[in-house]
Parts: sequence; structure tokens; C-alpha cells
Amino acid sequence: MSRRTIRPWVFLIALAPAMPALAVSADKIAGRASVIDGDTIEIAGERIRFDGIDAPESRQTCADGKGAPYRCGRAAAEALDAFLARSRPTTCVITGKSWDRWVGICQRADGRDVNRFLVLQGLAIAWPKYSKGRYAREQQDAERARRGLWSGRFERPCLVRRAACD
Repeated sequence: MSRRTIRPWVFLIALAPAMPALAVSADKIAGRASVIDGDTIEIAGERIRFDGIDAPESRQTCADGKGAPYRCGRAAAEALDAFLARSRPTTCVITGKSWDRWVGICQRADGRDVNRFLVLQGLAIAWPKYSKGRYAREQQDAERARRGLWSGRFERPCLVRRAACD
């Protein structure tokens, strides 16, 4: 029985058609995004948390304008998924790393800023410690219009995670 050696590059060429489109450089990741939760996506196995914002946790419950409970974390993730689906691919400019994932500012193919959209719709809150005021105006607009989280009561996501908020 003869032994054949398979060269690694042959294997990669064979797999190329099955691999999702992904562009990775030192400062950007682009491709089709899958939603993990309201402030985290995954592009070809790379997790990216949105810089400067904090969305409700997947398990988090909030109260709507009438005081009725609803799964605000799930609502944020579903709204994010629908928003991203309208214009693909997603491109994230990487601003850092936190634990096991990248941190970035992302936009859809049409140029709409994903982080900004989430805050403006009241699906996430600005996190001043990291945003340095970048989303303050959008949060004020969401609060005034009583959109999303601002329509009722909610606990800051960092408190739900039992993490430091400052």
C-alpha cells in the first residue's frame, strides 16, 4: 500500500468554496455577521463586541411603558439581526480586545453605523467609560422619544452581569 502525502495548500484550496467570505486585517474584520446577543456578533468564528455601548443581557427582562415585563435582551438581539440582514456584509473596525473577543465599531454595507443605531433605537445604552461621549446625543434622542429601553424601566446590563459599571 503506498502512502500519499497531501500538501496543506491543496487542502485549503479544496475547502475554499465552503469557507464564508471573510476579510481580516490588523484593524478590520468583514463578512456575514451572526448575532450572539444585542452587543456582540460573530463573523467567521471571530466574536466582536460593539465598542462604547452595552445592550441588555440575553436573559434580561425589562418593563415596558405599561409596566409589563418583556425580554429586552432578546428584543435587542432580534432587532440587531433584522438591521444587519438589510445590508450585508458587516465591517468592523477593531478598537481593542476584551477577554476572548474583539471590540469594534461596526457598519453595514450601506455605511450605517451599527453601534449608533442600537443606542438611537434604545436597544442599547451608551457606556461613557468606553464611548467617551460618542453616543451621548443618540442616547438623549432615544430617552426623549422613549424608544426601546427608555419606554419603561430597566436595569443597566453591567449590573445584571454583576460587573463594574464604571
